[in-house]
Amino acid sequence: MRRRIGRPSLIGAAATTAVVVGTAGAVKGKQQQKAAQQQAAAQQQAAEKQQMAELQANQEALAEQQAKQSQAPIQAAPAISMDEKIAQLEKLAKLKDAGILSEEEFAAQKAKILAG
Repeated sequence: MRRRIGRPSLIGAAATTAVVVGTAGAVKGKQQQKAAQQQAAAQQQAAEKQQMAELQANQEALAEQQAKQSQAPIQAAPAISMDEKIAQLEKLAKLKDAGILSEEEFAAQKAKILAG
């Protein structure tokens, strides 16, 4: 078969066109894939940024709450007067005499009243 010199044949032109179209399609596909990967990476980075901001806000709120709790004065229970202690001991003795409290229960409650 003889080769023609000059213009390419119809089959040659079709083959060249197919190669160009195929290459263009491959390039376009790669570009779309790269763009999708970049978009996914950007979304992930934004989500991580938001999580970090929320975590930092939570930590700041917790630190603030702990600071308030440490500054709050601790109030002791008011001391019971001697008259109130005597009245409680008398009630306790009546409960023991009535058989409602055992000797051990009476002694434990008496110690609490006298300590408080």
